[in-house]
Amino acid sequence: MDLKKNSTVLITCSSGLARYLQAELAALGFRIKSSHDTGVEITASLAETMQLNLKLRTAYNVLYLLKDFKCADPHQLYKNISQLPWEDIIPANEYLTVISRVNTMSIDNSMFPSMKTKDAIVDRIMQKTGSRPDSGSGRDNIVLGLYWHDTQCKLYLNTSGRKLSDRTYRKMPHKAPLREALAAGIIMETGYDGSVPLLLPMCGSGTLAIEAALIAANRPSGLLRGNFGFMHLKDFDTSAWQRLRKEVLASGKKISKNKTMAPIIATDIDPEAINAAQKNAKTAGVDHLIRFDVCDFAETDIPAEPGIIILNPEYGRRIGDNDKLAKTYERLGDFFKKKCSGYMGYIFTGNLDLAKKVGLRVSRRFSFFNGDIECRLLKYELYTGSRKKTKMD
Repeated sequence: MDLKKNSTVLITCSSGLARYLQAELAALGFRIKSSHDTGVEITASLAETMQLNLKLRTAYNVLYLLKDFKCADPHQLYKNISQLPWEDIIPANEYLTVISRVNTMSIDNSMFPSMKTKDAIVDRIMQKTGSRPDSGSGRDNIVLGLYWHDTQCKLYLNTSGRKLSDRTYRKMPHKAPLREALAAGIIMETGYDGSVPLLLPMCGSGTLAIEAALIAANRPSGLLRGNFGFMHLKDFDTSAWQRLRKEVLASGKKISKNKTMAPIIATDIDPEAINAAQKNAKTAGVDHLIRFDVCDFAETDIPAEPGIIILNPEYGRRIGDNDKLAKTYERLGDFFKKKCSGYMGYIFTGNLDLAKKVGLRVSRRFSFFNGDIECRLLKYELYTGSRKKTKMD
């Protein structure tokens, strides 16, 4: 398989994260072909997908288009897919997973297209090599994605395998944790770059703190993973991958060495949450960049230098009682007013009625989705009298 051949690459993401994903891609030098709420399309080579998997923070999967074709029935599906040179793409001793999204009148069983696609691939490999790959539902090796809408089919190679948001550091998730990609998007929205203090009361299992530390240290989240889908291709270039990793590591260390990081302070009233957060941060290799404390959010140490503060309180959909939470949100407003003057304050919540209890004017609102819950990141400019200038201005 030609690793240098350009094709359409679809990078998927959670609803609400596409604008941050576009910014990441532009920063890497890619031109955006198109975008929608949960994905962005670019043109890239299979070799370039290694860089994308390594460096993108807000993406879910990097999908490389193998074939785009007209298809009216399962027979045409099998015929078109079996024409690809699978024996040059997938080793005969590999493990194959096919995931389908189908919306066509010719299919009434959503699992059938996956099975037909798998059969076309393994039959061809068997015919050409005398051996056939195993297949199943695991997503740790070769993963293919079939999208069949009406009479149009697109077959993608999922170069990521498992979602990139599964960073592998979250060994102890605690209660209702944020997905890593969502946490990265939230941190990116605040403009945080490590130059000003970042306060994270109610830190839970530490996902926001860890993603912030990775951004401040210029450490790509992909460095935390040891397995991607592209590694299982027949022509996977191990040497090129190792060179890319070394280059990225060296670049990150050089930038980190030449800049002074302001403190990241993460607190929670629950000792078990802090224990989980510390262990997760250690797994991610950023525990030395974060100061963890057990305390009520209102007792969080506030550095004199203005910075950014982000609170992720419970919002009564999954955990927490609304009446009790109403008083908590009132206390958040008091905390902002009395202790956080000069900071940029943010509250991430899925309950706008509770957010009204904060009692402060919201300067901006940003939409996100935490699973199936529509949430808002609410921005508060916390200043008294004439506004203080900060490094983030």
